[in-house]
Amino acid sequence: MPRYYFHVFDGADYIDREGTELPDWDAARTEAIRFAGEILKDEAKRVGLGENWHLQVTDETGLTLFRLDFTVTPSPAIEGSRKP
Repeated sequence: MPRYYFHVFDGADYIDREGTELPDWDAARTEAIRFAGEILKDEAKRVGLGENWHLQVTDETGLTLFRLDFTVTPSPAIEGSRKP
């Protein structure tokens, strides 16, 4: 079974060195979405306005298959009222 790696880049690099065995790239896509949701749920308070992060999925050869990009963008309505 192929192994897929889920790397997180959010100002710091979290490189997945173990990977996860999954049947195919579509299962890896589903797992990436689930994993990103888990990160957002667990780290919601840590993700600040204006910050970007992404989750990159690679195969065993290091080839990037896809990535999920996340940006928290404040609207102009709250720009002046942001907490420091």
